[in-house]
Amino acid sequence: MAGTSGSSTEGSEPDGSTRGISVSAELTPLAIVATGLRRTYGDVVAVDSVDLSVTEGEIYGFLGPNGAGKSTVVKMLTTLITPSGGSCTVLGHDVVTGAGQIRLQIGVALQEASLDKKQTGRELLRLQARLYGLTKAEADRRIAELSSLIEMDAIDRFVETYSGGMERRLDLAASLMHNPRLLFLDEPTTGLDPTSRTFVWDEVRRLNAELGTTIFLTTQYLEEADELADRVGIISDGRLVGQGSPDELKRQVGTDVIVVKVASDLASAARAVSAVSQVEHVETAGDELLISVSDGAQAVSPVAVALDASGAVVSQLTMRSPTLDDVFFELTGGRIEVDA
Repeated sequence: MAGTSGSSTEGSEPDGSTRGISVSAELTPLAIVATGLRRTYGDVVAVDSVDLSVTEGEIYGFLGPNGAGKSTVVKMLTTLITPSGGSCTVLGHDVVTGAGQIRLQIGVALQEASLDKKQTGRELLRLQARLYGLTKAEADRRIAELSSLIEMDAIDRFVETYSGGMERRLDLAASLMHNPRLLFLDEPTTGLDPTSRTFVWDEVRRLNAELGTTIFLTTQYLEEADELADRVGIISDGRLVGQGSPDELKRQVGTDVIVVKVASDLASAARAVSAVSQVEHVETAGDELLISVSDGAQAVSPVAVALDASGAVVSQLTMRSPTLDDVFFELTGGRIEVDA
């Protein structure tokens, strides 16, 4: 599957072209609507009654650790597997009865790129275009239009000679060959070096801003969801536990965090700061204390005094606002451990 789009929050004509006329959020159509979405494998519940909606023209970040159910949800939304329960429409078509119509309008770049290593980049892109009914001339035009994404100096080399970052770019270009309205990216930057990751981020922003492409992005990277997504859905153990804009979700936590790096007995230091009245929660992470407080500015001094009185050896003390990691912990009681 593959492509870019013409849908946007500004609205679109029946032929998919953007009108450049602002419409209210109430009138913006929904690209995805899922109600009670469920998937089981025997006695194992992989996805458990997920309700979510994605507005056309937005970047929706689907955040969770490995094994949480992200990829299973994507496979149902992209008609690769059928739900065990619930209902879902994508671009107005049911994922079970309208799978063919959905596949013609979406692009998909899964976590594991399925590229034929014995083809050149150009051959692979032309084949993808042909599968969607594009002529050779149309395919070559699309390749030229996607030249900022493709490594053009390597396009006539065999894919087996590509680096991981080059393969990921080529897979993304293949998913865009037929100009889809909705693009699914399943952990698109996992395993990429920082330069390639930044490139993918920039391309996601460009597709959304310039073409109005609706993007459903799964990730285990908190920073990625925070940087790119208009709204975020947080999934844990197959359940959607939170949904909203990154700022809305952080406000729900409503606490500042004092981070203390301790070079002495961490448990003793944690007990000392737990007794401070402004402290709401203390968590240990490596050699650090993560201290949740209602008002960071007022709590810093008493926390420092308590640490000093306990004899703790403090090498660093900083304060920060809540992050999506704090939101995830608040909602699930755990942290996302990113695979190396």
